[in-house]
Amino acid sequence: MNTTQNNSLLRVENLRVQFRLDRNRLFDAVKGVSFDIPVNGTVALVGESGSGKTVSAMAIMGLLPKESVLISPESSIFYGGQNLLHSDAAHLRAIRGKDIAMIFQEPMTSLNPVIRIGDQIAESLLVHLKQPREQALVRTLALLNEVGIPDAKRRLRFYPHELSGGQQQRVMIAMAIACEPKLLIADEPTTALDVTIQRQILDLIADLQKRRQMSVLFITHDLDVVGEIADHVVVMQNGEIKESGTAAAIFNTPQHPYTKALLACRPHVDQRPMRLPVIEDFLNGNPQPAQQAQRSRGLADSDAILLEAKGVSKDFMIRNGIFSKRPFRAVNNVSFALPKGKTVGLVGESGSGKSTLGLTLMRLHAATAGEVFMDGENLLAMSNERFQAYRRRIQIIFQNPYASLNPRFNVEKILTEPMIIHNIGANESERRNMAITLLDKVGMPPATLAKYPHEFSGGQRQRIAIARCLTMKPDVLICDESVSALDVSIQAQVLNLLQDLQDEFGMSYLFISHDLAVVKYISDYVLVMQDGEVVERGSPDEIYLRPQHAYTKQLLAAIPTGWHHA
Repeated sequence: MNTTQNNSLLRVENLRVQFRLDRNRLFDAVKGVSFDIPVNGTVALVGESGSGKTVSAMAIMGLLPKESVLISPESSIFYGGQNLLHSDAAHLRAIRGKDIAMIFQEPMTSLNPVIRIGDQIAESLLVHLKQPREQALVRTLALLNEVGIPDAKRRLRFYPHELSGGQQQRVMIAMAIACEPKLLIADEPTTALDVTIQRQILDLIADLQKRRQMSVLFITHDLDVVGEIADHVVVMQNGEIKESGTAAAIFNTPQHPYTKALLACRPHVDQRPMRLPVIEDFLNGNPQPAQQAQRSRGLADSDAILLEAKGVSKDFMIRNGIFSKRPFRAVNNVSFALPKGKTVGLVGESGSGKSTLGLTLMRLHAATAGEVFMDGENLLAMSNERFQAYRRRIQIIFQNPYASLNPRFNVEKILTEPMIIHNIGANESERRNMAITLLDKVGMPPATLAKYPHEFSGGQRQRIAIARCLTMKPDVLICDESVSALDVSIQAQVLNLLQDLQDEFGMSYLFISHDLAVVKYISDYVLVMQDGEVVERGSPDEIYLRPQHAYTKQLLAAIPTGWHHA
């Protein structure tokens, strides 16, 4: 990066970090990384999970555990003329939170669940600036207003669980900027957020950076997000820097195949290739042609309807005061038809009722009203025994494969248990062979059978979860945010896999997501949900080109579009 030394706020030189796996084995997590963070500039550290981005940030903060991590004596991190790697604990404590602050990826694990948010923000003012408590609380209220928390005075007394995900992330930002740091490190601060909340957080960080003249180190795996906020970009893979330069150069003339792959893997709203490119295509020297054939989408009057929902509603009872409860309508009067071999996309923010609708269709929630027809029979009205036959035909892939796979089962048991329950396969050997065939379908080797979920990456676990669904040979697959937490390259692999399975088996998908670019890529028909109701519906191209409802327009306007600086 062409940053002169005197313009550097912080300089990382030859950072080498090893994790101790056991007494005899070390893992190289960061392999000789060097970069500068200029004064009043924003640097983005980009790469997939495991590339060393967060480890590099934790090294800057001095938060890596000394007992299990080795940092090379040749490494240095210079701030204020001092090598932070040689600083004592007291000096690091004085800098952390005051000069260099960090926003962590998951606010619910970073905020103390038993302390009110006002007290958590005020703590850094009390510790670092030695402000009197009354003054600290006045400053805390001003910070909550600055980061856009509505009704800030009342929310000072809220606990973290009483706030939405976006509000929790704003509290983390307020805490980080409380002492007016010179450097703000933001570690994947928007990854799990809805597109509109992501837009608000990106705008907020950019606005704070300009107004407070801060430097920002922004860590993400999504290059589209980077183009919204960064001046300089550092691309990392497997602990090494593959490319670095200005954001304009990285987006307009990427040099390294890995950078080109990251830019190409993500679905783009303006095109729909037959297959999404994946990282291996670029690293093996055969990227897919830029002008490859486009996949046509849409429904036809002649499509055979496989599943039809009519007027589906779902109420939950929520607390209303100490002793009383009242009904809350999570899904209100939703109707749609899902044809055979087609995909209906369900899009909306968290809390819009998307997942509740999917779970209600599967009878994992009891519907308050409505009908769901398959083969002319109402699934919601039949007995549990009668529904058992349909349970095989409707399967769901959950968002989080970490939570949906039993950690005590190896993959063979995960895949064969549903077969045993539903009397699929004549014996153990036949079921094992079927499991191997399914793993091959999702791109996993036979050796996978003997391993346990913790031995796989997030993308591999999601493939195993898909293989488990396929054991039932389902007609309908409900994909509930099943690619939203994945790196862009893994996301591309899973989307290609879903498309291959649909082409081969004629499966129908209800694809639930808050990511509009992904929904447009994979859907034949789209429903937009807000507050439990469908506010707009139509073909994906129609909705994206000519949105009618204000909420749809708002969702589309919030999509990160990559490099667009003047």
